[in-house]
Amino acid sequence: MIGKTLTICRRELAGYFATPLAYVFIVIFLVLAGVLTFFVGDFFERGQADLQSFFTFHPWLYLVLIPAVSMRLWAEERKSGTIELFLTLPIRLSEAVLGKFVAAWIFVGIALALTFPFWLTVLFLGEPDNGVVAASYIGSWLMAGAILGIGAAVSAATKNQVIAFVVSAAIVFVLVAAGTPTVLGLFEGWAPQALIQAVSGASLFGHFTAITRGVIGLPDVFYFVSLTVGFLAANAVLIELTRAD
Repeated sequence: MIGKTLTICRRELAGYFATPLAYVFIVIFLVLAGVLTFFVGDFFERGQADLQSFFTFHPWLYLVLIPAVSMRLWAEERKSGTIELFLTLPIRLSEAVLGKFVAAWIFVGIALALTFPFWLTVLFLGEPDNGVVAASYIGSWLMAGAILGIGAAVSAATKNQVIAFVVSAAIVFVLVAAGTPTVLGLFEGWAPQALIQAVSGASLFGHFTAITRGVIGLPDVFYFVSLTVGFLAANAVLIELTRAD
């Protein structure tokens, strides 16, 4: 299973860099990350040797950019009709789903890794807690994987990439906004504490923020992993339904 999954992963990953789309995505990601960090996040004005102003915006950055990557995973195959040919190959459905997902996850990981100059800048300006920075990078990649899982499932449900993008972004927006003080404040004063905790617990933003404090807690890792696995399972079911049709 692993061998075929890796073969599909290599094929898909090579496909990303076969067109200018991959390079455009990486450039946009790096530019937006820089603008949000140095201008919106007031990196220099804060006067602190950390990358909080960089990681704070990752959930909102991924809200737009990750669905742009995931929207083509299956929607393009369905629209062109190549999904039938792809699924007739001597591979399991789970291998196809996992191979496509891992390729997209690695691609996003490459874009994330290319932000290392931000880390070097902090090292040059002061003495940051490198453990916190490393944990934040791991948390960011886990969050990206969860969002990719959502996008892959949505992409498998439609032939239209635009619809896949919009629906994925909407779902991610709900999960990100659920943990913000603004949304939680709407429940204070009338909602039971259990409901407020449930809304907060469903938040991508809340779990990611917990990791950026430097502690990779088991509940936060479990949240991202379970979200990813759950939506990948939904992805497989939707593809199976498509094949049945």
